[in-house]
Amino acid sequence: MKVPIEHYILLSTVLFCIGVMGVLLRRNAIILLMCVEIMLNAVNLLMASFSTYHGDAAGQIFVFFIMVVAAAEVAVGLALIVMIYRNFKTTDINLFNKLKW
Repeated sequence: MKVPIEHYILLSTVLFCIGVMGVLLRRNAIILLMCVEIMLNAVNLLMASFSTYHGDAAGQIFVFFIMVVAAAEVAVGLALIVMIYRNFKTTDINLFNKLKW
């Protein structure tokens, strides 16, 4: 029994909206990175479902490369957040304007 493509589209839309709302409303840098990852995973889910629906593996390969870039982004982002936390003892992004010259 196959799941209709509309269910994947709805789930992906809901996940992407949750990620956007998290980016717009939250001020914690770690939660901000998690919301960006939720948005990337929503796009990955949609691309993989369309790829499976059309019987083409190109979308799934593209999803793999997006996941590799997302892993690198998380590694760099968490390293930056750890260094900022060591200096300011907070991860509130409103205080990041102190990093200006």
